[in-house]
Amino acid sequence: MRRGSYDSKFKAMAVDMAYVKGSVTEAAHELGISVSLLGKWRKMLKQGEPIERAGTTLTEDQKQIKRLQWELRESNLERDILKKAVSIFSMEDGKYSGL
Repeated sequence: MRRGSYDSKFKAMAVDMAYVKGSVTEAAHELGISVSLLGKWRKMLKQGEPIERAGTTLTEDQKQIKRLQWELRESNLERDILKKAVSIFSMEDGKYSGL
């Protein structure tokens, strides 16, 4: 999973899984999250605190900005991969000098 954006249902399920398995470490590794994060969620639930981050409500504009930032990161990654591929394939024919 990607870093930092887990909904409350996932968090509760992860904590339940840790209790069922009897091991925070095993559950965290299986879910692909850090052990400390799962331990933090477990502690928060045990103390009766909500496991939602404060300020998680975003306006529509903020959601669109986040989506556009994600798309830009993905596009930049794709561009960089294509640049490397072009330089690798053109080394063979000597027509492309590289980037």
